[in-house]
Amino acid sequence: EGAIDASNIIKPALARGELQCIGATTLNEFRKHIEKDSALERRFQPVMVGEPTVDETVEILKGLRDRYEAHHKVTITDEALSAAARLSDRYISDRFLPDKAVDLIDEAASRVRLQATLPPPEIREIENQIRQVKQEKESVVKSQEFEKAAAIRDREEKLRLEKQRLEQEWAEKRAQQDKTIKVTEEDVAHIVASWTKIPVSKLAQAETAKLLGMEDQLHRRVIGQDLAISTLTRAIRRSRAGLKNPKRPIGSFIFLGPTGVGKTEVARSLAEFMFDDAESMIRIDMSEYMEKYAVSRLVGAPPGYVGYEEGGQLTEAVRRRPYSVVLLDEIEKAHPDVFNLLLQVLEDGRLTDSQGRVVDFKNTVIIMTSNVGATGMQTTTDIGFRTQKDGGSDEQAYEKMKNKVLDEVKHAFRPEFLNRVDEVVVFHQLSREQIAQIVGLELEKVIREVKAQDMHLEVTEDAKQLLAKKGWDPQFGARPLRRAIQREVEDELAEEMLKGTFGSGDRILAEVNPDNPEKLRFSKIPHVEPPAPSQPEVQSA
Repeated sequence: EGAIDASNIIKPALARGELQCIGATTLNEFRKHIEKDSALERRFQPVMVGEPTVDETVEILKGLRDRYEAHHKVTITDEALSAAARLSDRYISDRFLPDKAVDLIDEAASRVRLQATLPPPEIREIENQIRQVKQEKESVVKSQEFEKAAAIRDREEKLRLEKQRLEQEWAEKRAQQDKTIKVTEEDVAHIVASWTKIPVSKLAQAETAKLLGMEDQLHRRVIGQDLAISTLTRAIRRSRAGLKNPKRPIGSFIFLGPTGVGKTEVARSLAEFMFDDAESMIRIDMSEYMEKYAVSRLVGAPPGYVGYEEGGQLTEAVRRRPYSVVLLDEIEKAHPDVFNLLLQVLEDGRLTDSQGRVVDFKNTVIIMTSNVGATGMQTTTDIGFRTQKDGGSDEQAYEKMKNKVLDEVKHAFRPEFLNRVDEVVVFHQLSREQIAQIVGLELEKVIREVKAQDMHLEVTEDAKQLLAKKGWDPQFGARPLRRAIQREVEDELAEEMLKGTFGSGDRILAEVNPDNPEKLRFSKIPHVEPPAPSQPEVQSA
């Protein structure tokens, strides 16, 4: 700024060719400071330096290895260098290579060196013992028990000698280890995990092995949607195997089906399986974006409008947690402009917010739920019963229902939107037998809550069947079951507990009331004392 800034000082020398100068800056800074000054800009020849590839980054790291090994006094393995380039390229999206890979190696080497300098747990344990003995000795001296204090002093001296011996052994061991301390691939993975909140085990194990138990895990949480879950797991395995564009999201799905059949529960279970955390699900209710003016809230208000500094609800959530399941609930209720934004996310895995920051979606799983076509599912006879009469199979009935629903979906969504979605997964209605299985899952939650009150609840099979009967509604899925359990179990049990019928340590039995077969009865299971061991008879001679 002004007449004596650095650019005006060097301009005459640059014009006369008396000064050879190489400058380095970012594109933003170049536009802000140099491009505005045309006299200065034409004195330089711009050279664009692109981001190196992963292989080029590994070569750069090999050139820097000696410098970091000498600084941290460690040995950095080739596997660690390769892991730093590969993992940083995949999991750290807001920085560039080789900067982020170099930082990974630097921090991993620092962590390994610090771990080697920490005293072993045996020394820390003895230090705690010496501290306790000192406090004990001081209290004994205050009470003038000098003989006891002398004994404690001798014990303290023994501990000090033991500490000196362990410290000497540790010093000798450190002198040998200093030459063999290695930075491994596991150390680099640990640093990536601390930066990105992804568990280390998820990075260290093979991608295929990680997904082998996926179907079993989802089947435990979601009952009766075997074909839908299989479709979902196959699509995610395809994407993880690298058989698709790596710049796109891990997977993008539309879940179709009537209310209460497990669409949201699958998304929650998927988040817990893939990221070990049910909180890794970003849920956005699209009914809040029915108006045109509300669409900007997804990416942030434009400059000059209220809320510009806050960022967008979708972009800010993904920017802060880039490894998550994004659930867009009831997508058919969103304004058409929302689908224009999603086209870019589904195809390129990126979205620019109102502040010009590019948010990376390539490590997210995008799930959109919709009730489009639900009326067609409700008019279809239950899968299983229909096929026995018609001589078909469950798969054929499922495909017939799916095709009927997809015809309605094609009228509800634009073809360019559907064409970018990996899979359209159709959830069918739940039968009474499947509701009976869900009863057990829902009762487990109640049993855990009762156990937290230091009581134990047992539910008979007849009681479970009664709850399944009261909670089954083909139109509303599993949600009436929750209300039935709340009404028949939780409310009744809470009333009995407040009356003092049940207390801490009691075992409670829930069974069908013989006087009223439509209600449950709660009774205390008597505590049976174990029989006392019999005394051996003494026979007189």
